[in-house]
Amino acid sequence: MSKDKTFRPKARLPRGFRDRSSLEIIQERGMLDAIRHVYENYGFEALETPIVEYADALGKFLPDQDRPNEGVFSFKDDDGQWLSLRYDLTAPLARYVAENQQKLPRPFRRYQIGTNFRNEKPGPGRFREFTQCDADTVGTTAPSADAEMLMMFADTLEAVGLKRGDYAIKLSSRRLLDVLLESAEVGAGDGKTRGIVLRAIDKLDRLGVRGVEALLGDGRKDESGDFTHGAKLSKPAIDAILRFVSAPPLDLPSWWQSVVPGQKSADATAALEELDEILKLVRQCGYEDRVRFDPGIVRGLDYYTSVVFEAQLAMPTRNNAGEDVIMGSVGGGGRYDDLVARFTGQPVPAVGFSIGVSRLAAALRAADEGSSPLVVVLTLDKNDVASSFRIAAELRAAGIRAEPYVGEGGMKAQLKYADRRGASVAVIEGDDERARGEVTLKDLARGAERAKSVESRADWIGERAAQTSTKRETLIEGVRAILGRKA
Repeated sequence: MSKDKTFRPKARLPRGFRDRSSLEIIQERGMLDAIRHVYENYGFEALETPIVEYADALGKFLPDQDRPNEGVFSFKDDDGQWLSLRYDLTAPLARYVAENQQKLPRPFRRYQIGTNFRNEKPGPGRFREFTQCDADTVGTTAPSADAEMLMMFADTLEAVGLKRGDYAIKLSSRRLLDVLLESAEVGAGDGKTRGIVLRAIDKLDRLGVRGVEALLGDGRKDESGDFTHGAKLSKPAIDAILRFVSAPPLDLPSWWQSVVPGQKSADATAALEELDEILKLVRQCGYEDRVRFDPGIVRGLDYYTSVVFEAQLAMPTRNNAGEDVIMGSVGGGGRYDDLVARFTGQPVPAVGFSIGVSRLAAALRAADEGSSPLVVVLTLDKNDVASSFRIAAELRAAGIRAEPYVGEGGMKAQLKYADRRGASVAVIEGDDERARGEVTLKDLARGAERAKSVESRADWIGERAAQTSTKRETLIEGVRAILGRKA
């Protein structure tokens, strides 16, 4: 008799993807509502674009050039056209503006919240599927549009729960960096070398100056043993770049002259004036404690043309190993004046920023605070299941999140279920309670705390601090009293 050879797939997730729990989803929902509220208060209007675009419409601007399909998940349609899952919300916006610019107001202000995909190396808080919240202004070169983005960025971070001092929005200029690289004869006619340099500087907050120096030179081996080949620049070029990323004084022109002594450039002058005007408006509006110039910011995407900025957390967060770490960037953006021109041949200036919801949610570490308390109604009489359903419905009608137990276990199993669900209260209505016209309310959180401190079973039975009885008609008041105590 032949053995059963039925194929059984292994239950596993691809690297960089994850399942999300109810608490995470509830927390994210609250964050998205707060972000959406700020964007709309600033006068930005919602837009949705598809997850799938033609590959050539998205273009190749990701830093992971050594990944399959250069970091983009792509596939071929039945008509032979290459399609890609979008890797951000900015490239689809450029396509949308090029396709509809005749009927759009100028400037065009839009926000979009959506899922993106990148075929990149996963890391802490870094997933291949992630949600971003973008806001962009298209159709103006005015530095005031850049300043508005920085201020709205700060207001959004505070709206989701960050406090001043927990974060900083750091501002720099790709235009200045391009002048520096040209003067140091770096990457002339060699986009690959320039890309390595940009990616090296982009890791400054994570690797420090010595790590960046290694990547600008021969390369660097990371903690896992993987070796990253460097840009192999000359020592004078490396020194110039390291001077550039060092903390600047308040006087931008003096700092620039210390980076490239004696250098004269119309592009550099224009970039410095642009930065100065943005920072002046930020100061005048009272955001100087949240936005500051930091030349170590370059951003990883290749389509940025001038101003770039990034929000970095200053507060430590706890990782899965229980260690305090600095999460780093939770979003960023900049000016991309050439992206729409890929379709039209005409320059269309634009500036915007994006918040990475997954990284920000992981940093806040407050998933449990985003959830409404749950009440579980036990079902002790299998012949009267409707009673527990009626109690749960009554609680929900009063605005209390509640569910009846619909499993097959007894009282012990039901209490264990309520505990695993993270419920705050269990409602018990057995024959004895029903005969007295009462229900028993079990404060699950308080019971767990009490169980840690009692020294004997008699102690516990005598105390009964976590369990109270109330008249059936005062059920709502009794549950609210426990939930209020918990809050």
